[in-house]
Amino acid sequence: MGTVRLTTAQALVRFLANQYSERDGQEQRLIPGVWGIFGHGNVAGVGQALLQAAVTEEADLPYYLARNEQGMVHASVAYAKMRDRLATFACTASTGPGSTNMITGAALATTNRIPVLLLPSDMFATRAADPVLQQLEDTRGGDVTVNDAFRAVSKYFDRVSRPEQLIPAALAAMRVLTDPVETGAVTLALPQDVQAEAHDWPVDFFRRRVWRVGRPVPEPAAVQRAARLLRGARKPLIVAGGGAVYSGAETELRAFAEATGIPVADTHAGKGAVPWDHPCAVGGIGSTGSYAANELAKEADVVLGIGTRYSDFTTASHTVFGNPDVMFVNLNVARLDAVKHSAEPLVADARLGIQALAGALTDWEVDPSCRERTRRLVARTREIEEECFHRGHGPLPAQTEILGALNQVLDDRAVVINAAGSLPGDLQQLWRARDPKAYHVEYAYSCMGYEVAAGVGAKMADPSREVVVLVGDGSYLMMAQEIVTMVSEGLKVVIVLVQNHGFASIGALSESLGSQRFGTKYRYRDGGSGLLDGDVLPVDLAANASSLGADVLHATSVDDFRAAMEKAKAASRTTVVHVETDLYGPNPPGHGWWDVPVSEVSALDTTRAAYDTYAAHKQTQRHYL
Repeated sequence: MGTVRLTTAQALVRFLANQYSERDGQEQRLIPGVWGIFGHGNVAGVGQALLQAAVTEEADLPYYLARNEQGMVHASVAYAKMRDRLATFACTASTGPGSTNMITGAALATTNRIPVLLLPSDMFATRAADPVLQQLEDTRGGDVTVNDAFRAVSKYFDRVSRPEQLIPAALAAMRVLTDPVETGAVTLALPQDVQAEAHDWPVDFFRRRVWRVGRPVPEPAAVQRAARLLRGARKPLIVAGGGAVYSGAETELRAFAEATGIPVADTHAGKGAVPWDHPCAVGGIGSTGSYAANELAKEADVVLGIGTRYSDFTTASHTVFGNPDVMFVNLNVARLDAVKHSAEPLVADARLGIQALAGALTDWEVDPSCRERTRRLVARTREIEEECFHRGHGPLPAQTEILGALNQVLDDRAVVINAAGSLPGDLQQLWRARDPKAYHVEYAYSCMGYEVAAGVGAKMADPSREVVVLVGDGSYLMMAQEIVTMVSEGLKVVIVLVQNHGFASIGALSESLGSQRFGTKYRYRDGGSGLLDGDVLPVDLAANASSLGADVLHATSVDDFRAAMEKAKAASRTTVVHVETDLYGPNPPGHGWWDVPVSEVSALDTTRAAYDTYAAHKQTQRHYL
């Protein structure tokens, strides 16, 4: 076997450029590029290797410059989400803060079960220059660095302390990235001296590798057990999660629902798997779920979960499934999720699992009265939505009215991105998605600052789609700088910047918990009090967006907003549509509950009253055993 002499970083770049994923006969680049910000920890290692690859064309691995290390991880996650987890980016950062800035992004990726490859630079493996700039000296051991913090949020972590360790580490990284059960953040910590160290690498390390992403087949006996439970159901309900989308099971799910008549509720990750106007579609479920979905969940006797991990927002903190005898059938590629709620597990790929269940239930469907009840509940849900869209609220419009206008002006393939604040709750009830990629809400980690960076990744993943970043002022202020990246890369993204001068979601939650919206408004400090309840701060976010290179349009009413959106759609470059809304809502009516503990004792009347309400809700909470 021949060898080639390269540095560790050069070898890694050449290796990554030859990795592919394959599913259903379709191959694509697993790592199509590298995001990075260079510092002393990686400029002469991975940075040099990427430069050399570009100049000599010895490896096809484009480099993309980000403005924040957390942001480049978010962009990579959004790209991978759009590509059904079959492709993602690598992210390189310098030692110390450059690398630890990626930890939040790593946690987001792993929580959402989305692949991303992180390459944090590490301290000298030889320790020849200890302590170097930005090095943490740990008295517990000389081999501890800040990068050990990645262990808790990574699905795979390795530190490449010698060049030859890269071979097993890199192969293990690819294995985890392409495993739909184990995927998440994969971290290879690279000491800065090892990055630049030369080694004689076996040429076979750089051959083209195709990582097959299989579809686990359901066990026939498990299919029969699941079918038996569904046949005995009088009021079944399907909960479609992200697994239904990532497996490409939309067609099978729609056909199954049509044949059986089982209504389909969805999680944030599963929205769009069944079009919003399909006769069996009942909308989002859980804490911020729709009227129809939550009413059906209250009485469901068998719940078929497809590709869902049953977060507390999906179960309304274990209160939404109200039937005391409710049973669960969970179809999931991960056994961890398949057995939740003492379910009958069906461990399999979502598409194949649905096909198997359909085959086992060819002669069965729900009673006609169930279809009629679904129709009536959906009709009432549509009335609620229209009330939210056309409130005529003033002097500032309600956020729900802006969403109504946005629903009207965007086509079915447009991608709406959001992650945090009051918008996810409003979107789960009100957004009308027909396309499974049209609804891009990160709600496993619900990370403020995700949205703008995610717009970069989503647009790179599918340039043919209109990408609309929907972001509140709170999340915008957390991380808006990737607007510069959009501009520099020539990406056309529409950013809808909803400004209400505060944290609307937490403000409303605070009020409901008796905490009087404390610390949730953007205000001057009033006198010597501890309260931030003076005049509104003179913050001009539109001017900020303009300074970052975006074109900016202003809207002061719903009609203005609709007109501005038409201009933004017709634009050829990144455009921000700035609109102010009422901090106090009104929001969509609530149909679910979320368990956020209230102080059990308090000197405040508002808190004591909130605790009484909380205690009443706790009585309905249960484990599904």
